[in-house]
Amino acid sequence: MWLATLVNALIVALSVLIHYEFLYRSTTIIPSMKIKHRFRILAVVFIALIAHVVEIWLFAVAYFYMVKDESWGSIQGNYDGSLMDSVYFSFTNFSTLGFGDIEPFGAIRFLVGMEALVGFVLITWTASFLYYEMQRYWDTK
Repeated sequence: MWLATLVNALIVALSVLIHYEFLYRSTTIIPSMKIKHRFRILAVVFIALIAHVVEIWLFAVAYFYMVKDESWGSIQGNYDGSLMDSVYFSFTNFSTLGFGDIEPFGAIRFLVGMEALVGFVLITWTASFLYYEMQRYWDTK
């Protein structure tokens, strides 16, 4: 149980740090760009989307390797254990969409639940950040 908690905490911490770095770097890079303000907003949106995809892949890689070791549990349903199925599963969890065609069993469920919570928090953080950036750079003309 301690190992599962440690691994889950590490993956969650990495995803939050990745998100922070993407958003922080966008605040340092975007203002120096010689483009109109409204295009700066679009740049920040694309940077945020890339950050989310990187975080989703982080969880997906964890699922991919965890299901190889039966002590973590299993993922069943429309899931063949491939990396791309792990990415699909991660996308549905991160976005809290959860189609229900794939179901986790065992200790891996803790990471699945944490991903949904982390995804919700990071998506909300992105929305708040984008709102702030829009207030900062919105062209009033």
